[in-house]
Amino acid sequence: MRIGILKCGQSPEIIRGEFGDYDSMFEKLLEGRGFSFQSWHVEAMEFPASVAAADGWLLTGSRHGVYENHPFIPPLESFIREAYRADIPLVGICFGHQIIAQALGGTVIKSPKGWAAGPQDYDFDGEKITLNAWHQDQVVALPPDARTAGHNEFCENAALIYGNQAFTIQAHPEFRDGFVEGLIAHRSAGVVPADLVAGARARLGTGLDCDRIASRIEAFFKLPRGSAELSVGGDKSVLSQDNRSMLQKGDA
Repeated sequence: MRIGILKCGQSPEIIRGEFGDYDSMFEKLLEGRGFSFQSWHVEAMEFPASVAAADGWLLTGSRHGVYENHPFIPPLESFIREAYRADIPLVGICFGHQIIAQALGGTVIKSPKGWAAGPQDYDFDGEKITLNAWHQDQVVALPPDARTAGHNEFCENAALIYGNQAFTIQAHPEFRDGFVEGLIAHRSAGVVPADLVAGARARLGTGLDCDRIASRIEAFFKLPRGSAELSVGGDKSVLSQDNRSMLQKGDA
């Protein structure tokens, strides 16, 4: 299965040589699961010729806000809507989570709650999942087709599922602890409050569930498409029970 990675930003140059760019992080996260990959740097206005250039699309994080005025955002939103109408699956992470929501009618803001940094615990349909986060922006109003699939007290819409068409996550399953330590060292000063930085550092190394989320992403991309039984009505997905179980549990 061909997965197109839409790079909405790049990892900090100062740590990119050690940890890679966002596309290579996702290739590592999903390696051995039957996918091939090609990347387009959409932040630099490099777009695929067609939504049919891949079997599924994965949108990465970015330093930008989706509500900001950047040249790549309007064509990216148009691409998202076209892929969605064509029933080509979309996965979005952090900025990708937010831009898919905004493109499909949701609302994203810079949250007055402030920052989430480092390992965070989420409830994914009753299952505790721990992932690294690095964000202040949040989805605060859902698009019509979306339902919440993961949340915690800080982030009510930490993961969204749009039937069999899109699956998005606010946190970063591709971020391992070493990369977050690099963000703390090079991106946190004067931006992320010191107490949150201290809390993030204290939890590094205590365990992440990246592979569980990788399995959920794999299961989502491999869902059968084009069937009436797999459509979305309002906020309810009617996935088959077997596929629902794969997506909800995502055991490696």
